[in-house]
Amino acid sequence: MTRPARPTPNPSREREGDSRAKPVTSPDIVLAAVTGAHGVAGEVRLKLFGDDVDALKAHKTFNDGQLTASKIRSDNKGGAIARFAEVPDRTAAEALRGTLLTVPRDALPPLGDDEFYHADLIGLPVVTTDGTAIGRVIEVANFGATDIVEIEREPAPEKGMKTLMVPLIPAAVPEWDENRLVIAPEFAD
Repeated sequence: MTRPARPTPNPSREREGDSRAKPVTSPDIVLAAVTGAHGVAGEVRLKLFGDDVDALKAHKTFNDGQLTASKIRSDNKGGAIARFAEVPDRTAAEALRGTLLTVPRDALPPLGDDEFYHADLIGLPVVTTDGTAIGRVIEVANFGATDIVEIEREPAPEKGMKTLMVPLIPAAVPEWDENRLVIAPEFAD
């Protein structure tokens, strides 16, 4: 099944672990990361990787039941503030810094035909429309305008760029499926 590129939620290799050598096979999807403590009562600040705080509020447990949300609210800055039943004070909240909040893929709503999770792309082999092998997707980032795939060249050149970044727009990425990502040759240079 071929799908055009369209941005939707999920994180990069820094948040999921380095996926350079293997495709992502985890059934879990990362929705947020704890960035630090908030206040003295055990609340945490969250960086959201999904659409908004409401997408996070739809889930009560995270990380295979290890964290149970008792309250999640917007921080009015694009992130969220959360309280977990297992986190009684600021010290425990600070210990969670860097923790990824995951949910099983099957706990998320079904995706539309033109939608995907970033985790679906990480690890995919990359070829050009003429079939030339380029490398593997190692990250999907969004700097504001559109999603960008970072591709690690295989084999890595001795000189020059070892990775390239390609925007997820139809002119650059005409198609992808569960087996590969196809880019236009002019974006492979």
